[in-house]
Amino acid sequence: MDDAAPARRDRTPGAKFLFAGLIGLLLAIPLFSVYLLVYDKQSQSETARASIAEGWGGPQTMAGPFLVIPYLDQANETVTEAGRQVTRSRDVWRELVLSPQVAEIGTQLKPERRQRSIYEAVVYEADVNGRARFALPADLARYGVSADRLAFDRAELRFGLSDARGLFGAPPRVSVGGAALLLQPGKGPVETGGSGFYAPLDASPIRAAPLVSDFAYAMRGNAHLTLAPQAGDTRWTLTSAWPHPSFQGGFLPATRKVDDKGFTATYRLGNLALGKSLVEVRDPAAGGAVEVRPRGLILEPAGEQQARVTLVQPVDLYSQVNRAVKYGFLFIGFTFLTFLMFDVIGGVTVASVEYLLVGVGLVLFFVLLLAFAEVIGFTAAYLLASAAIIGQIAAYSAAVLKSWRRAAWVGGLLAALYAVLYILLSLEAYSLLIGSVMLFVALGVVMYVTRRVDWTGKRGLA
Repeated sequence: MDDAAPARRDRTPGAKFLFAGLIGLLLAIPLFSVYLLVYDKQSQSETARASIAEGWGGPQTMAGPFLVIPYLDQANETVTEAGRQVTRSRDVWRELVLSPQVAEIGTQLKPERRQRSIYEAVVYEADVNGRARFALPADLARYGVSADRLAFDRAELRFGLSDARGLFGAPPRVSVGGAALLLQPGKGPVETGGSGFYAPLDASPIRAAPLVSDFAYAMRGNAHLTLAPQAGDTRWTLTSAWPHPSFQGGFLPATRKVDDKGFTATYRLGNLALGKSLVEVRDPAAGGAVEVRPRGLILEPAGEQQARVTLVQPVDLYSQVNRAVKYGFLFIGFTFLTFLMFDVIGGVTVASVEYLLVGVGLVLFFVLLLAFAEVIGFTAAYLLASAAIIGQIAAYSAAVLKSWRRAAWVGGLLAALYAVLYILLSLEAYSLLIGSVMLFVALGVVMYVTRRVDWTGKRGLA
């Protein structure tokens, strides 16, 4: 036993390096567990945000208005009678769907933060008002529609809103020629999953002049607001006090202004860019009912023919903690390398268990960061967790390395690493550049310091 103990203590520098590397690899297991913990907490956060927004209104998509005019058409059908095929004609109802020539829409978003326990969601109220102008196409016959068969008295003006539960306050107001229309629920277009409202009207005046409709309504929603433009010329003006908008979708604002007081954005879209005609003929019987989409916090990507603004929360603590965990090996590697240098060059023996305990402390930093960040915010949590771990490991290093001076080196290294990591998390675009340069410099320093180390231990034997 007496001969075996010194043999274990007198490992070669190369063997010490391999043991430190092996322990670092073993620490990948708890580090990966922390990564899964962050993912699980992020999923819980999304569920909580959906719960907070429940009953308020989901992510909203607006479409329309559309002017729908039924008309009688003839349909031919072939039947078999007495062994012979007979073609008969019958009258069927079809729909002439007109998109506006011009649609002017103004929207004022009023954001609000709502919180439950440690979770937060951004919701909004939106005041929408606008005007749409419709006209019968001069070449109506090209669509196989005869003007004298149009049932103008059975026309409908349809509006799409993806989550009609969000309508609140005074009832929506829709008027044509100054006359208010009575509104009914449903009959929204496919762009809003069939959700919306409509107004029956007599559209006879459209035969002589364009029909102009004014509308206004208030709604609630969360996360984002999307417009599915349909008009020949859509002009959408959007204002809000939220200072962190994200403009998405297939169309971006023609002009926008964003500052710490909010933003203003103006869209100008044409149907040629949309690739859509202003006139469409539909068969209601063939089309069937539109399936209403599920409601809630459903963050679907914006479509290529949509304009969207998202109310971004400037600090997503889960994504920041997630990115920090990915740098965990950097902390473990540099700290173990420092201990290894004291072991190989300084002559201070560092046991495998001591490497393991220090590594566990480094992994624990990310758990503390996540736990504190959910309560006090990311920056304050980062300072608190890093200070706690630096103090703990520095105090332990003083005992392991038998010197407070050496422990100060370890504490200083950790403080520098945490400072660099915070910079990397803040400068996402340059994180790879800064990280790679830092590793290059560290490798050069290690090469210089260990250039005369006998890693195999055979030179002394010679």
